[in-house]
Amino acid sequence: MGLSISSRLTAVALISALAACAVGPNFHRPAAPTTPDYGNAPSQGSTAAAPGAGGAAQQFAAGMDIPGQWWELFQSPQLSAMVGQALKANPTMDAAHAALREAQDLYKARRATLFPSVQGEFGATRSQYATNTLTAPTVASSSIYNLFTAQLSLSYMPDVFGGQRRALEATRAAVAGTRFELIATYVTLSSNVVATAVQEASLRGQVESTERLLELQHELTQTVQTRRGIGTASNAELLAQQAAEAQIAATLPPLRKQLGQTRDALTALLGRLPAQEPAETFRFEDLTLPATLPVSLPSKLIEQRPDVRQAEENLHAASAQAGVALANMLPQFVITADTGSTALEIGHLLGPYTGFWDLGASLTQTLFDAGALIYRHRAADDALDQAAAQYRATVILACQNVADTLRALQADADALQANAEADRAAKASFDLAREQYRIGTVSLVALLNSEQTYRQSEIAFVQAEANRYADTAGLFQALGGGWWNLPEATFK
Repeated sequence: MGLSISSRLTAVALISALAACAVGPNFHRPAAPTTPDYGNAPSQGSTAAAPGAGGAAQQFAAGMDIPGQWWELFQSPQLSAMVGQALKANPTMDAAHAALREAQDLYKARRATLFPSVQGEFGATRSQYATNTLTAPTVASSSIYNLFTAQLSLSYMPDVFGGQRRALEATRAAVAGTRFELIATYVTLSSNVVATAVQEASLRGQVESTERLLELQHELTQTVQTRRGIGTASNAELLAQQAAEAQIAATLPPLRKQLGQTRDALTALLGRLPAQEPAETFRFEDLTLPATLPVSLPSKLIEQRPDVRQAEENLHAASAQAGVALANMLPQFVITADTGSTALEIGHLLGPYTGFWDLGASLTQTLFDAGALIYRHRAADDALDQAAAQYRATVILACQNVADTLRALQADADALQANAEADRAAKASFDLAREQYRIGTVSLVALLNSEQTYRQSEIAFVQAEANRYADTAGLFQALGGGWWNLPEATFK
């Protein structure tokens, strides 16, 4: 005897109520850091100032927002153009966009599991039966017959305990995590272009300083040769000066090699082959050091850093997978239904008395699997603990990156100021020593020592200048790169 209508409605209501809940932990975003700053790292005030293109004082502005295209603060049209080219042509961006599309399609495929699956089938067979065994010859004129069957099959697994919804939740978190991975690729690529341009400017400055020093050395060599010709300098002095000139000349090839490799790196960032090197070059005179630097609070930083947001989505996915593992330990329900028609002649399909149907439901519960489901559930919980620890580590690293960069910026400004003073003094000392050597009041050794000090101060000044530009770009990257101020379509 079949169920009454009220019994059926009660059963449907019970299944719906069960389906409204989902086993496993509900995800809650981790609490934001409560620290107001980055310890002793400077988050307000200004840095020291020094002469030169990169010597301007910089002001730290707590809570200041970051523009989406922060590299434009360097006020270099060619730098902005190169960053734009890299973001359009670098294959890593194409790969990141493709990964996001893949994750979105996998989410849509997973979402389909919440709905019934319907399949259509058509079959045709031709058979022969044993006439002497199954029927008398007078009943059937032939032992060969055709059978045609057309049917629709429905299969549905009610998500009674929410396992499929938890799996869908995990897939949705994976989509969000992949999107933040795309954002991280965007921020890293733009930062790398700026950093490589700064490195090129630094190497060009070092090459030019070394070439100027080599010219001075060559002038000194000629001076010593002239003095030896008139008997006021010895062969030993000439050989010492020639050796000093050769030593300076020997430092040029490594610098030029680094400059060439930096140009190759910049070309690759633009998505080009080495033969397609861009015509634009970079010098510090072409760049403007941003005067105001943003400093985001740690509580805001975790919203801005794409790596932290990706770690959060990984934690979300791990939480959902723990629910999936728990749901797999509970009974599994399946509803099936078939309807169709079968006939001995294809023209009689869907005719009277050819139809058939069936409706069924089943419940499956694993009774013994040697603990496999239990251990899978424990493994899912362990993965959740691992994701939580990795999230905390990512937050700590993000705050450390900002603190390190803030300290570096303050130290860079102090170092540039000290190097500027050292360079000024070394240049004055070298000019004086060269004049005194010309008139014969100091020895060649004293002149060479003075020249060596000047050379070292010139290189140190260029490197200190480069550190300010590079660490300024590093701060924008450490704070998340301003991606939230870009159109949302940028990361779809």
